Amino acid sequence: MKKIIFTEKAPAPIGPYNQAVAFGNTLFTSGQIAINPQTGELVLDDIETETKQVMENMKAVLEEAGMTFENVIKTSIFIMDMGNFARINTVYGSYFNEKTAPARETVQVAGLPKGVNVEISMIAMK
Repeated sequence: MKKIIFTEKAPAPIGPYNQAVAFGNTLFTSGQIAINPQTGELVLDDIETETKQVMENMKAVLEEAGMTFENVIKTSIFIMDMGNFARINTVYGSYFNEKTAPARETVQVAGLPKGVNVEISMIAMK
């Protein structure tokens, strides 16, 4: 049976979806963008700050589900400009142990919600 995961420490969904859904021991997150959950404002100062906000939002969702980044088995990163890959990767990588980092794909896309530069989703297991 699926369980809906919601925390006020991450942005509320901006459409007909949930922050995450747990099914058994597996957690499927929706993509997170750089919305500050306290203000509802986008954090787009630079790509590092934007990526950090995305990862902090994801951290809050994982914590609400009783998990950490160590539980993450797969991530998907969607970026507007592959030229930002290295800078995004540096921030993203700081949240994982390199030896136990999850599988991942990173793709450049034509557009993202609210005109952001990066969106990340994850799959995690207990």
